[in-house]
Amino acid sequence: MEDNQHPLMRSYGRIKSRPIKPRQAALVDELLPSLRPPEGPFDPRTLMDGTREAWLEIGFGGGEHMASQAARAPDVLIVGCEPFLNGVASAVRHVAEQELKNVRIHDGDARELAARLPDASLDRVFILFPDPWPKARHHKRRIVQPEMVAELARVLKPGGRLRFATDVAGYADWALERILASPDFDWPAQKADDWRVAPSDHITTRYEEKRLGDCEPVFFDFIRR
Repeated sequence: MEDNQHPLMRSYGRIKSRPIKPRQAALVDELLPSLRPPEGPFDPRTLMDGTREAWLEIGFGGGEHMASQAARAPDVLIVGCEPFLNGVASAVRHVAEQELKNVRIHDGDARELAARLPDASLDRVFILFPDPWPKARHHKRRIVQPEMVAELARVLKPGGRLRFATDVAGYADWALERILASPDFDWPAQKADDWRVAPSDHITTRYEEKRLGDCEPVFFDFIRR
């Protein structure tokens, strides 16, 4: 998906804002190296003994959702991707405080990591409240693009699930159009509450509670054909 002549266009903005707190910085130095997935191609199902399923969260923010899902399902290996350094530091703190053994963290671009995964190696993918890139000239930077949808279809098992959530109406329409255009995904929703009401296994984060978008959150759950 990437080469020296055609580097990936960034789907995220700045990678650091405020200074990272000393305790979090220390945890990043001490713990993050052991949480990173292997370099090169790898199968997430082999990263932990007794793995029942492997999940991927793209853009985990501060790591609240990822850590809570990992605590709920200790036999599921969750790989999280996040290029924002403050978010990575927060996630490492969650992992340390909850003593989670089933989380791996890729502090970089999710597209680069997805390219290293084998076919049909994931059971679930989460894309929750990604950067909406609201200006029209920046829409090409949104993580949901036809190429990424195809890549997620490749790495998901048949019957695997993709959840996309946003509180930006324009991005909701954008994502729905592009994912439904794929021959690889079904959307089983039958009524409005199927996307307007948070799924029973959803974990609300502090970021979501801020309601920074222009609409109520919507949750689209797709199934890999």
